[in-house]
Amino acid sequence: MQLFHKYAEELADICTPVVPFPILRARVALVNNKLAEALDIPVDELSTAKLLPSLFGDDGELQAHSVAQKYGGHQFGQWNPQLGDGRGLLLGEVKAQSGQFFDLHLKGAGPTPYSRHADGRAVLRSTIREYLAGEALHALGIPSSRSLCLIRSDEPVIRETLERGAMMIRVCESHLRFGHFEYYFHTDQHEQLQNLFSFAFEHHFADTIAAHPEQSPHAAMLQEIVSSTAAMIAKWQAYGFNHGVMNTDNMSIHGITFDFGPYAFLDDFIPNYVCNRSDHSGRYAFDQQPSIGLWNLNALAHAFSPYLDIKEIKAILMTYEDTLVNDYQALIRQRLGLSMQAETPDKMYQSDEQKLSHEIDVLIGEWMQILQTEKADMHVAFRTLSKHLLSIRDNNYNALSDNFIQADRVRSWCVNYQEIQQALLDLNQKSWEKIQEDMLGVNPKYVLRNHLAQEAIAAAEDDDFSLCEAFLTVLTSPFEEHPDYERFSKPPATQDKGIALSCSS
Repeated sequence: MQLFHKYAEELADICTPVVPFPILRARVALVNNKLAEALDIPVDELSTAKLLPSLFGDDGELQAHSVAQKYGGHQFGQWNPQLGDGRGLLLGEVKAQSGQFFDLHLKGAGPTPYSRHADGRAVLRSTIREYLAGEALHALGIPSSRSLCLIRSDEPVIRETLERGAMMIRVCESHLRFGHFEYYFHTDQHEQLQNLFSFAFEHHFADTIAAHPEQSPHAAMLQEIVSSTAAMIAKWQAYGFNHGVMNTDNMSIHGITFDFGPYAFLDDFIPNYVCNRSDHSGRYAFDQQPSIGLWNLNALAHAFSPYLDIKEIKAILMTYEDTLVNDYQALIRQRLGLSMQAETPDKMYQSDEQKLSHEIDVLIGEWMQILQTEKADMHVAFRTLSKHLLSIRDNNYNALSDNFIQADRVRSWCVNYQEIQQALLDLNQKSWEKIQEDMLGVNPKYVLRNHLAQEAIAAAEDDDFSLCEAFLTVLTSPFEEHPDYERFSKPPATQDKGIALSCSS
């Protein structure tokens, strides 16, 4: 593979050269073949025989210019300047078939100057969880970092218990976090901050800046970060994903899901669910994610204050809510088959469409209230509605309502749904069959359940990665049926619901 080192070369004064520290009896356990192909990386380069010498050999290509990055971050709302790549190293960048550049980052690489006396290792458990999460989110259309490969080992690592160490190579547009810009702003390192901005302008926001010549580069960049972050969190909310640790050092400037810890896809629809058992105040609860996203953007925006006036910064931040709400509503409408294709230019009919749009919003609100009141399984509910759409068309409301405790309430909802759907079908010139097809293409049958992830991890700890591979099969094509893996589609038993994990995950 051809490796570039733009960050290490152009920002040498804000990173530290560090080589990966070998791990005991390492071997490659999982390889992301599709991602490797997209990155134009020959799969054989990721074999144990070739990858390990490249990472750990004296002349290894992947360790030749590896660096640890320095940054800070707001952790649970408190500023902490003592952060950085404590267990990860930027190996370099590769050029994908699309022409875009992506970082290769080794996680679990050993101690760095920013490890704060920690061992710099990752454990197999958390590494598998990150690998699964990146692929699951990507398949749902939610922007995320991804894993190129996973390396298992026999090295013991102490966390809450004694665990097995592991490594993975993570891939994303860059590893620039909100915390990078915060750190160099709050420590008054003005030259380094400007160099960081210049690097971002050239390598990551050039198209954005060119598309908005009416704005300064800093304004265009901040606007793009605000918009992409809002769009990402709208998708989290629409698909029931709880990140769990939205510290600013875990927030990417590219609006991608980043730095996975104790995440969870909701089982029962409980809006204030907290997946992180270390989050005693519920700061990062599922329903708090939209507001925390804005809080984090406000924290980042301070780093733009030397270049933009406060009014301009506030105006950009004020676009966050509209973007998130509009994107969320559009996604939920799509999942419920209630999208309005286009507004008519004829003013005679605009009031009718506005009335219909309002009725759709009321219908959506009632659906979400039903799920919340019953603590229904969010994913099963949306998929079941998709499967029984034609039954609703044919006045067989029981096909859906029999899946709920509040059967009468659901039947009433079906009556209203049928009426509104018919009005939409007349407007959009679609059939019920086409609507069902579209719904089945956005409502997954398979989601990343924590109890299934735990099962796959347990098998991997006994050196059996077949369950991980099977789970990845359905997570990377979650809308298909996969009859051989039907059990992965089942909701968890009561004792397996709502698994909360610690930050060590």
